[in-house]
Order: sequence, then structure tokens, then C-alpha cells
Amino acid sequence: MKKFEDLKDVHIDVLTEIGNIGSGNASTALSAMVGCEVVISMPEVKFLSFQEAIEKNGCPEETVAAVLVRLKDDVEGMILMTIEQEFAQAVLSAFFGERTVTLDTLNEDEISALTEIGNIMSHSYITAITSLAGLAIGVETPSFTIDMFGAVMSVPVIEFGEIGEQLMCIDKVIELDGIKMKSNMLLIPTVESLKNMFERLGIE
Repeated sequence: MKKFEDLKDVHIDVLTEIGNIGSGNASTALSAMVGCEVVISMPEVKFLSFQEAIEKNGCPEETVAAVLVRLKDDVEGMILMTIEQEFAQAVLSAFFGERTVTLDTLNEDEISALTEIGNIMSHSYITAITSLAGLAIGVETPSFTIDMFGAVMSVPVIEFGEIGEQLMCIDKVIELDGIKMKSNMLLIPTVESLKNMFERLGIE
């Protein structure tokens, strides 16, 4: 395996199951954090070119918030979660009470809350990988930014362009207190890290 394009159906099935376990972990953690019911749909794992990932997941000029968590040790790479206006409005209203939220005017408490939510979502997938494959995964302190979607997407392109022409996208529908919204997450391990994970699982 030298690039994502070399992955077989069995590999996709394993990654989907990891996403499913991670979604269950995240639902429980987010429910406790925001104090209302959170349901996360079965995620869909897709491999898209950099340009397709931008076109299918948002408008390049749209302002989004993003939480980036870098991975190290047995799995190297990053997890990038983008947060659109609708998602920010819903979760911050649930957390702080009804209020009008705009990404351009977030205060420190709101930024801290969104960063923690992204951190929880990321760790839910990390926990799923470690529980299944027994890998040790270290994480760096999450970073938060607000920028145009196209600019945010340029980060994995610049840092991990050598992995090939595709990114691994995990698409989910999150239902927060009855309101459904889409959440975009990019799980971008190095190819060597994927090989290590599948070897631990006994999958060639």
C-alpha cells in the first residue's frame, strides 16, 4: 500500500466500522456536554481528490470554523473538523442558551466550547482506533481557526500532499435536539500509519 487509492473494500469496511464506533463515543460525550440528546448517523467514508473534497463539502468562499488535531506516535497525521454556521448556532445555543451566533464575532467562551467539541469528536475516533487495533496514538493540543473553507482545506494539502491525490472524508449527519445538520471531518493518517493499523488487525 503506497497511497489511499490502493485501499480495498475490506479496508473501507474497517474504516467505516471505526467511524461507527467513534460516532457512538462522540454522541455520548456531546450529549453530556450540551445537555440534550445527540444522535450521529452511521458515517460514510469516502476518498475524494482535494478539489472534490472542497466542492462536495462546502463553498470555497464560505466562512467556517475549524478544529485541527495532529496525531503522533503509532498513527501520524491529522484530524480536521469544519464547523459551519448552522452547527455552531445549534451547539452554542444548546450549551449557553438561545443566542444569535455568527462565526466572525465569536467570543472566547464560544471559541473554547467549539474547540472542545472538535476535540471530543476527534478523540472519539482516536479511541475507536486504539480499542480495535491496540495502537498508541498521541495528540497535540487542538488548534482553532476561522477562515474561508478553501483556505482551511489547504492545510492538509500542504502538509500531507505526499500521501497521494485523495483525502479520507468521514461524512456524518448529527441530530442535535431534533435538528439535523451535516458535519464534515477529515481523517488524514499517513499511508504508513494505515499499514501499521491494518497489520495489527491482521488485514492485508
